[in-house]
Amino acid sequence: MAVCARLCGVGQSRRCRRRQRNDHCGGPGRVAAAAAAATAEPSDACEYGSGHNTNRRGSNTGPPHPESLMELPPELLVEIFSLLPGTVLPNVALVCKKFRQILNTETIWRRRCVEEFGMREDLRKMEATGVSSQDLYVKLLHPYRHILGLWQPDIGPYGGLLNVVVDGLFIIGWMYLPPHDPRVEDPMRRRPLFRIHLLESKKATVECMYGHKGPHKGDIQTVKKDEFSTKCNQTDHHRMPGGRQEEFRTWLEEEWGRTLEEIFHEHMQELILMKFIYTSQYDNCLTYRRIYLPPLMPSDLLQPGLFKGTYGSHGLEIVMLSFHGMSARATKLTGDPNVPAGQLTLDVDLSQPVDLPELDQQRNIDVLSRIILGIHEKVQREVEQPASDASACVGRAEEEADGAAAEETEVDHGACADACQSGPSGSSSSPEAQPFVLPLGVMARNEVYPRTCRKCFYGTGLIAGHGFTSPERTPGLFVLFDEDRFGFIWLELKSFSLYSRLTDHLPHAHAPSMERFEAMLRNMQSWTS
Repeated sequence: MAVCARLCGVGQSRRCRRRQRNDHCGGPGRVAAAAAAATAEPSDACEYGSGHNTNRRGSNTGPPHPESLMELPPELLVEIFSLLPGTVLPNVALVCKKFRQILNTETIWRRRCVEEFGMREDLRKMEATGVSSQDLYVKLLHPYRHILGLWQPDIGPYGGLLNVVVDGLFIIGWMYLPPHDPRVEDPMRRRPLFRIHLLESKKATVECMYGHKGPHKGDIQTVKKDEFSTKCNQTDHHRMPGGRQEEFRTWLEEEWGRTLEEIFHEHMQELILMKFIYTSQYDNCLTYRRIYLPPLMPSDLLQPGLFKGTYGSHGLEIVMLSFHGMSARATKLTGDPNVPAGQLTLDVDLSQPVDLPELDQQRNIDVLSRIILGIHEKVQREVEQPASDASACVGRAEEEADGAAAEETEVDHGACADACQSGPSGSSSSPEAQPFVLPLGVMARNEVYPRTCRKCFYGTGLIAGHGFTSPERTPGLFVLFDEDRFGFIWLELKSFSLYSRLTDHLPHAHAPSMERFEAMLRNMQSWTS
């Protein structure tokens, strides 16, 4: 603040103002002159330094150089202030009255709304309705900036995906829903849960959008960092004239795209009814925790991100694919009573590529099982072997401390590192696209699936009983079809899951770093464990 005041030519105290009067020839412009002199060429010595006083005596007929920000024209100050983050502009307004008046210029706040929040609307039309860009930034966008991005609602095992975005003159929380089963390649469906706006008054208004009676009063509370909750103040707007039966029929058509009579599988009917009873009790009074999209690394097999996949009678679910060294992991964002949201549904070992047999042999489930189970047994032995090797190496290191032994150990570690680096690169000799067909007896929700694939790897999938009882990892085959689709064959279940990329634009969602992303994954598993 003191530096800004000196640049403006206004002092902080009587002593400061006295110094300015005494040093009138060089006082207020000392900072500007020093900065100019530091960057001036030798030929400019007549203009800066001794030549500066000559200019004041009138020997130089050129235009005078501004000696403070106060001497800059207002249009230039508007341009300068437009480049500053909106969070620091209130401090700039405290410097002096001139700055405070300039900061009322709509151009400054209009630019902040566009650059910081990506608003593409014509804000001039909005300003004609009586809502200024400054009000929009100060009273809506800035106070609620911390809720923008991706969130996971706390709905027990079912989870979910909420995307909070700036949409026109609103901040809207969209709940993302998978397509109707089994159309995994259809676009995602969206349902608004809440919105915030300034339309009715100059104060931000929160409205609940749940139900079928239009917007009504709601509230948003920040619980702690990376966590907030919503509350509906008029839950009667969620009720329907026909009671729970009408609510269930409406929910079923929206959630599954069909009626209960069209679902013949009795177990599937029970799962659907259970989900309706569980999720409808919240009445849009939910707690949300922030989630991030995984960062892209140069060594990643494909672009990480969100995918929707088939999970048998549970319908379509959303997973997050991420890469961690030599493993690819798919974490559930939406779940079911068997394997809840937040759990690691797929764990793929990229150091274990699988060469598929000829097309005729691929149709035999026994051939594929022998290949996968053989790799599974080898991996299990490798997992058990390092523990005994590590203890032996420790004992040997304590007995042999000479340089030759240390050098030999270093060579061994280098060989181990080289072996660990094999994996996706080791299968580079495989053709770019090879024929693929599901084995006979393997169930698939989608009969239409890609008939060529790029690569295959050994992996494990998580299965469990109802209520996440007796969870275990079972071996299977990860099949990479292209940049936007992959599949997994669950050997024990004799089932195939097809996954398709979620292509929606998701701003404010990428993780700041890999460390923050991995910490978020650990927290997700603890939420539902």
